[in-house]
Amino acid sequence: MTEQVPFADASDMASRDIGSASQSAPARRRAGRGGISGQGGQSRQGGQSRQGGQSGQGGQSGRAEQSADVIVVGAGPAGSAAAYFLATAGLDVLVLEKTRFPREKVCGDGLTPRAVKALTAMGVPIGEQDGWLPNKGLRIIGGGGRIEVPWPDLSSYPGFGLVRTRLDFDEILARHAEKAGARLLEGVNVTGPLLDDRTGRITGVTARRGAASAEGGGRAAAAGQDQPERSFRSRVVIAADGNSSRLSVAMGLQRRDDRPIGVAVRTYYANPRHRDDYLEAWLDLWDGDALLPGYGWIFGMGDGTSNVGLGLLNTSAAFQQIDYRGLLRRWLAAMPAEWGLTEENRTKPIHGAALPMGFNRTPHYTRGLLLAGDAGGMVNPFNGEGIGYALESGEIAARVIAQALGRPTAASAEIALRGYPAALKDAYGGYYTLARTFVQLIGRPGFMQFATRHGVKRPAVMRLTMKLLGNLTETRGGDAVDRLINAVSKMTPAA
Repeated sequence: MTEQVPFADASDMASRDIGSASQSAPARRRAGRGGISGQGGQSRQGGQSRQGGQSGQGGQSGRAEQSADVIVVGAGPAGSAAAYFLATAGLDVLVLEKTRFPREKVCGDGLTPRAVKALTAMGVPIGEQDGWLPNKGLRIIGGGGRIEVPWPDLSSYPGFGLVRTRLDFDEILARHAEKAGARLLEGVNVTGPLLDDRTGRITGVTARRGAASAEGGGRAAAAGQDQPERSFRSRVVIAADGNSSRLSVAMGLQRRDDRPIGVAVRTYYANPRHRDDYLEAWLDLWDGDALLPGYGWIFGMGDGTSNVGLGLLNTSAAFQQIDYRGLLRRWLAAMPAEWGLTEENRTKPIHGAALPMGFNRTPHYTRGLLLAGDAGGMVNPFNGEGIGYALESGEIAARVIAQALGRPTAASAEIALRGYPAALKDAYGGYYTLARTFVQLIGRPGFMQFATRHGVKRPAVMRLTMKLLGNLTETRGGDAVDRLINAVSKMTPAA
């Protein structure tokens, strides 16, 4: 069960078995054991001195504190994956999520085989009887051509993708992490890091209860300002708090201007094409006479609606001036009338979000804080996929932390934690560098027109493109295309 304690005092917390929902999980190591302790030294709050022992509420004995081996900030795909693998490793993990489930997220809702593999590794049930809609591949439309390209069936990745709305996708993962033994606090807005005065190392976070739901928005946040601030302590913290990642910013980690960023807008339409064996991508996105670097999509949800949207890269000169919602409407106005992609069939508002790409916030580890998912800019610049890389980075972070906290000394544990950025670079570094070159190329309208006109009509070219843009190759051996992509990625300097 989700822990719904309304920030009880420390004495109340101590009297309850907050992990009772996961008593079948392996016995956890308690905070303070092993190489890194979250209890040593004086702490300060986001660079300001903490007045220990002071009470903000008369008669109460100071801020309530709760401890864990690892605190995960954010219960999106990266945070929940990290929490799941940490819990299965026997660690005490606490997830702090600012909203309450269910909640919306701007997303295409389409999952590539890469994401499917990550879900399978977590043991998430993904059958149609569980509400997932499988698909066979991509239907690509552009340059006057149209082609259906099946997902490659590899030993490394399954030969199918999935569709699932983010309204319940994130909650499914968070509940799965809970079943593994993680503790989840919803409606808890992290306000800043707790720092060790001597080392500047993060030893936990401060937070307020307040946010109610994604729709609660500003009202919930304003209400949360009236709530007392509480402290949560841990040996290591994972920032999985999305693109803005306020915790990362509070730790001095800003977004990099030399990395690409995208914008996506999407909505839902009731229409007859809601059950489709293929995810559909349109490469011809025109704004007047300008061909834009990006694509539009129509992904059938199987529930009577389709997720329809578009994504654009900042390599276009008009990136800052585009009316994205207007562009979506103009694009859809050219669709066949029988598809029903009209305003009267729109079932939800048009929402937009930024896509942080290609490691656009680094370093991914500093002073006890690891960045995962969008917080670390893990979105693939080639295709805008974020969920698969969020799940994978959460797993990588968890495995690094489990090794670190199993070491006998703080110095040895720190060496292990510092290996996290290297592990990410080994996994994605060269590939993301290639992707940055690709992003610059498709920002040139002439290249984009040439590529769509001459590529879409050639099946062999599109199969290579599918593997390259989807990062779907055999990790060992494979065909000539796999070996070529893998070799070029390894030879390219890491991002």
